[in-house]
Amino acid sequence: MSDHAADDTVPEVDESRRKFLIAATAGTGAIGAVLTAVPFVASWKPSESARAAGLPTEVDLSKIEVGQMATFFWRKQPVYVVKRTPEMVASLKAHDGDLKDPKSEASEQPAYAKNEDRALKPEVLVLIGTCTHLGCLPKTRFTPGDATVSANWPGGFFCPCHGSKFDLAGRVFNGSPASVNLRVPPYSFKGDSTLVIGLDTAATAEKGAA
Repeated sequence: MSDHAADDTVPEVDESRRKFLIAATAGTGAIGAVLTAVPFVASWKPSESARAAGLPTEVDLSKIEVGQMATFFWRKQPVYVVKRTPEMVASLKAHDGDLKDPKSEASEQPAYAKNEDRALKPEVLVLIGTCTHLGCLPKTRFTPGDATVSANWPGGFFCPCHGSKFDLAGRVFNGSPASVNLRVPPYSFKGDSTLVIGLDTAATAEKGAA
């Protein structure tokens, strides 16, 4: 008798209701996971659109050795950044007669880089790293007299695709398939050691016009 009374106090399990609750709980968990992921997915989108829009790229110049080059990307284009030695800068004055466009009159660069150094600061060279012939990537050949280029080579860039040659300011040599100098993107400096590719400031524009 007591056993029967105890059994009466235990509610009957509704199997269909139990299955519904399990499914609903699982569904809520899945929705929660999706909602939790949305902020992370959304946070990826600005960086992708930023790249497409060509937002500025900052470069820590202190991490580039003097006499060396590093490659960065801006608007999906390779950008060569070279910390030139005083000797590299001095060599630019010696071969104007061997160049197609020594004064960069027919070439593309901001006003402040339309000079012999093709730079805002002589020691920092910034170039779009694609050959102006057919878009290959020129290789560094910084050593003067490099036998892979020529005995009288002053140092610069050599395009392996069709043999275009550029000096240490990205100016194209006579006899090269490329007709104009390597392009210089807009850029500026933030402090002494940060280069900002893709950003012209009023200060840098004013300095270049002076």
